[in-house]
Amino acid sequence: MTMTAEQASWFAGTFDKLVANVGQAVLGKSQVVRLTLTAMLAEGHILFEDAPGTGKTMLARALAATVQGSNSRIQFTPDLLPSDVTGVTIYDQKTQKFEFHKGPIFATIVLADEINRASPKTQSALLEVMEESRVTVDGASYEAGRPFMVLATQNPIEQAGTYRLPEAQLDRFLIKTSIGYPDHASTVQLLSGSGQRDRTSTLQAIITTSAVAEMADLAATTHTDPAVLEYISRLCEETRNAPETRLGVSVRGAIAMVRAVKVWAASQGRNFVLPDDVKELAPVVWTHRFVMDPEAEFAGATPEVVLKRVLADVAAPQQRASA
Repeated sequence: MTMTAEQASWFAGTFDKLVANVGQAVLGKSQVVRLTLTAMLAEGHILFEDAPGTGKTMLARALAATVQGSNSRIQFTPDLLPSDVTGVTIYDQKTQKFEFHKGPIFATIVLADEINRASPKTQSALLEVMEESRVTVDGASYEAGRPFMVLATQNPIEQAGTYRLPEAQLDRFLIKTSIGYPDHASTVQLLSGSGQRDRTSTLQAIITTSAVAEMADLAATTHTDPAVLEYISRLCEETRNAPETRLGVSVRGAIAMVRAVKVWAASQGRNFVLPDDVKELAPVVWTHRFVMDPEAEFAGATPEVVLKRVLADVAAPQQRASA
């Protein structure tokens, strides 16, 4: 069943309301909010590479408040253990049974702050839950629920005390972007309200978590023409064949793009995907999945440059990819 034009119109209207509500707490960053909501409704995760103090925690709180969801914050440090993330099984002497105590990963929106300060072992604790929305501890599986999104932040890798995220983990982030500092007008507005420490406390919920899950299911029915799917596949192949890359976009990355563009198209009131949707989202959905050849990287090649060339070389389908 394909989304109807009326459903697409409703989806876009609701999406805009969500963006506006979150925007009351995260000022002047509507594009970032749209990308974050796209990741959530595509049932993916988002990674922010930013300097401290740009509003990432505020974004996570505002998003959770907007969808009537829970939120938790995990501060990643070098001594953080995997069980500090997922939870631990404890023996209860009164009942003489083992009980699982859930960790902070069990929330609607999980802010994994400074994720690249933790050891690779602790980072790997997120792999299963990010891919399958469940946690396995001592042979028992526990569902994370819907919606579920990890909103992770990392400091620039040049900073001391950071670990480069493994490629397998980077590939599990649907989108990688940055918030950046607000513009002058937004900064002045933030300063004028500096007495209010938590701007999310006054936010009203727009939608319930169950309705968010329904929106995600609806977005998945957005029509995607076979020509657009072929276009995505060819782009991925070209990134793998590029001389500057050791690894290009994986199959998981191609699937992530399809999920993302379906939400992106529906958020604009369309029940069909256009090739332009792919071009618009490619930088944030794909570039973090590249593994560059060291010699090419030393010579100045970047994932952004490679992707730009690939998008220019591969011809997009011309027909209108409507339902």
